[in-house]
Amino acid sequence: MSHTIEKKTKILQRVHRIRGQVEAIERALAEERSCGDVLQQIAAIRGAVNGLMTEVIEDHIRFHIADPATDSDADRARGAAELIEVIHSYLK
Repeated sequence: MSHTIEKKTKILQRVHRIRGQVEAIERALAEERSCGDVLQQIAAIRGAVNGLMTEVIEDHIRFHIADPATDSDADRARGAAELIEVIHSYLK
């Protein structure tokens, strides 16, 4: 993933936040907090992981398949843009 070097700090910050969220679930379980609190934290983690996944997949498409902003093949650029849009919708 050397192509993500420009976004490395941002991606690592996301991972650190996710780690913090997982640790919060661990504390909540140890403290026997309500199921609702734990489920809410799990849902937040799921959203954070989906956001991370979306970003990594989009970077992969732009670097290894086609970058809609720079690809000279219009069909390929359009296909990449559509795929990125679908991934954003699916992983929301």
